[in-house]
Parts: sequence; C-alpha cells; structure tokens
Amino acid sequence: MSTLPLSGIRVLDFTKTLAGPLCTQYLGDLGADVIKIEPLGVGDDTRGWPPFRAPGLSAVFLSVNRNKRSVAINLKTEEGRAVVRDLAAGADVAIESFGTGVAERLGIDAPSLREINPRLVHCSISGYGRSGPLKDLLGYDVILQAFSGMMSLTGEEGTDYIRSPISPIDQVTGMHALTGIMAALFERQRTGEGTTVQVNLFETSLGLLRYNLQSFWEQGAQPARCGSTHEGLCPYRVFDAADGPVLVGVANDHLWRKFTAVAGLDEFVDDPRFRTNADRVRNRTETDALVQAVIERQTVEWWSDQLAIAGVPCAPVNTLRDVLDHPHTEASGIIFDYEHPAGGAMKGVGLPFLLGGERRDSGSPPPLPGEHTRTVLDELGYTDERVAGLRATGAIA
Repeated sequence: MSTLPLSGIRVLDFTKTLAGPLCTQYLGDLGADVIKIEPLGVGDDTRGWPPFRAPGLSAVFLSVNRNKRSVAINLKTEEGRAVVRDLAAGADVAIESFGTGVAERLGIDAPSLREINPRLVHCSISGYGRSGPLKDLLGYDVILQAFSGMMSLTGEEGTDYIRSPISPIDQVTGMHALTGIMAALFERQRTGEGTTVQVNLFETSLGLLRYNLQSFWEQGAQPARCGSTHEGLCPYRVFDAADGPVLVGVANDHLWRKFTAVAGLDEFVDDPRFRTNADRVRNRTETDALVQAVIERQTVEWWSDQLAIAGVPCAPVNTLRDVLDHPHTEASGIIFDYEHPAGGAMKGVGLPFLLGGERRDSGSPPPLPGEHTRTVLDELGYTDERVAGLRATGAIA
C-alpha cells in the first residue's frame, strides 16, 4: 500500500534483546519511524550473540531490528539525556525494557518523558512487573519458562525438562506491547492525551498457560508431562511411520471415524474403549499402541497424502530446511530477500498478516550501531558545534 498505517508516527526504542525489539520492528513494518537508542560501543546486547553474518549483525539481532534507525547515545551523561528529551518532545511512542528503577535514573520513565510531551504513549517492558515482591528481579524468557511452571509441562515423564527454543514468552510479550501501544494511540485520537502501557514476561507466561491452569483448577493436580500429545485428546501425538515421524491430530470423534476408515481400523470405531474421545483419553496407552501399529506400516508421505484427502489433520515433523523449501512457504510470501550494506544478501520473516492483500516489503535493513546518529541530530537542528560538543563530553561517539 502506498501509505502504511503508522506513517508519521515516531517511536523512541530504548529496548534490547527480543521482546521490545520485536514490538518495535512490527511498528516499523507498519510504517512508524523507529529510532533505536543504543549504548555507545557494542550497542544492543544481541549484537554479540552468535552466529554472526558480520560484526554486530547476529542472527537474533537481524531477526527483530529491520525498519529502524540506530542512534548511539550515552544515557549516563546529562548531555546524552538532553538529546533524548529533545527527541521525546516530537515522539509519539517511547518504549523501554530496563530493570525496575533504571528508567527513572536515566530520565526516560513515563512521568519524566510525558512531562515534556503529554501526547506521548510510554510503554514499559519488564520481567515481573513494576510492582510486587519480585519487581526488582531481571527476567529472561527461559527464567520465566521455569518460574511460571511452563517448563514443568514440557518433555516426557522421566526425562529432563525442556526449554521451548522459540522464546515464546519474549515474543508474545512483544506482541502484547504492540497491542497496548496501538490501543493507546487509538485512545489518543479520542482524548488528545497519551498514556502508559505496562507489560511483563511473568503475566505473559500466565496468559499463555490459561487453559493449562484451568485444567489444573478442575483436576486439582499437576498435569502429567505429555511430550508431543495433549492431555485432553487422543490420538493426538507424533507416531513413527515407516520412514520417519508424523503427527496425527484426531481432535474429535468425527475425525476418529475418518481416521479409522483410512487406517483400516473400522472394527475399533465403536469399541467401548475407543468410541469417544473421553474413552480414548481414558485408555490412552491402548489407543496409542493401536494407532502406532498401523502407522508404522506406511511412509510419512503416504499418511500425509491419505489423511489430507480424508480431512484428518496430519503433518510430517519437518526440519527448518523442509519447511523453507516447501511450496506453501514460497506461496505465502512471508519469507523475503533483501540486501544489507554490511551483510550482503539476506532473508527475513515478514509480518505474519496481510493488510489489503498486498505483499510484504522488507523495508530498511537492520542498522549498524549508531549508523543514523548524525542524521537524526541534523533533523533536530543541531549545529556542527553542538554535535562536536556532544562528542567531547562522551554523549555520542
């Protein structure tokens, strides 16, 4: 589309790592002018996390920092904080993810910045929230996977606990921040005033556990660890086909009848052990053994094709290469190619939704540390003398 929805919105991004940068990348993808404030030197922590395409361009950093301009400022200097105040005066959104109390010391907390600009929407991301007994603890995705009880549900009984490798708590916290910011901007159209948005990893983790917690309340006991399956559905798990793993998802009794027809298990359709989903869950060991015995007779491709024809959910357990090479991935357009001035030809993952049916655009590549410092200072009307003074005080590089 010729004009993106957030064109004209300016965002000051003080965040690092994953949750905040993902939020602000989405804002940038939607047209906002995102100014990423980075510390002098190394910049965002994730610039130093292997693997690297080029110095300062790690895989994690590249994944969540497109469509941003990088300004390197030493926020520990009064001169650096003065630059931020000038930027805040013309900004629509500010977002930070420092430990509790740090934003106040740096003068980038909501009261400080909204005193300068009452129309500013200020978003704060934290590990456990800004109040409560744990407010001072730092939070990372894996820490909250453990603390929230999420990790107690992963893996198989008798095996080690497993970290979900996609950092779901970080990523969903970033999405919650995006939702809150968009709601606040919409409210500002009505009131003329900005407001605050607070999100944290702890509350995100409990939100992700909502149906697991509901099950716990109903049963009054810790759910068993169930690997690839679902405590309330059966058969619903990975089985071993003749040449590899395949996941079969029989989510209701109608699908059970379809599955048994394809699998040649008609004689078991109305067996009292398997007639309803509740029966199959109650007799999970027998159900899984029955299904495994028939699944192993055919290949993954055979099951994928035949169950798709029958309308039974089924999928191979793909590798990343498998899914990237799949024709459906290419047809979706969510993966795009772009050029980075320091990293060369690259690929990226776009917004997971379409607006107006138009194709996704990669926009500008992830910035180098401080790449746009002088450009942004020029936009503020800073003279050469003032910029030289900032360098002399160590406020900028």
